[in-house]
Amino acid sequence: MTVKRRWSIGLLSVIALLSLSACTEDKTKPTSISNDNNETAQQTDIDHSTMNHSNSGEVPVTLKNAENPKFPVGSTAILTDGHMEGMKGAEATIVGAYDTTAYIISYTATSGGQRVEKHKWVIHEELIEPEEAPLASGTEVKTAAAHMEGMENATVRIDEAVQTTVYMIDYTSTTNREAVKNHKWVTEEELAMQ
Repeated sequence: MTVKRRWSIGLLSVIALLSLSACTEDKTKPTSISNDNNETAQQTDIDHSTMNHSNSGEVPVTLKNAENPKFPVGSTAILTDGHMEGMKGAEATIVGAYDTTAYIISYTATSGGQRVEKHKWVIHEELIEPEEAPLASGTEVKTAAAHMEGMENATVRIDEAVQTTVYMIDYTSTTNREAVKNHKWVTEEELAMQ
């Protein structure tokens, strides 16, 4: 075999290896997902496919109905933010409207896996024996919320607190046309009039 031919085979081997390595994905690293509101959240191995898209519609007994919500029960609105694929731009029907403190939280799922960062939303009434609302950023508390697999009974860190009206909604996904019932929660700031 000539020196020139050996160089050609060696060069082709290196190119093939580089091409193959470029096509593989490192599954151990979290992928950064940028939401439309320029807030960056860490996507972990617990993705939104584990989220309970439809719920029973039950709410904590201490949760108070909003007296004068911007979007009354039975009205429709457009989702302007998307916690999950298929939400943004979907038409939502308001099922419930409640005045509360909503939290963006970070936690490690009780089912294991990597840490979930900046999950929207858990409400004050879904926390287990919390102090008075609003809780300060950095506070750790357990939650009874079961929006995602491994969330219930997890110790969560409060990242941000927002005093707002939260809504339970029905909507149809804009990506797969799945009907979602009693989704918890979206805030008033994530909805727009039609």
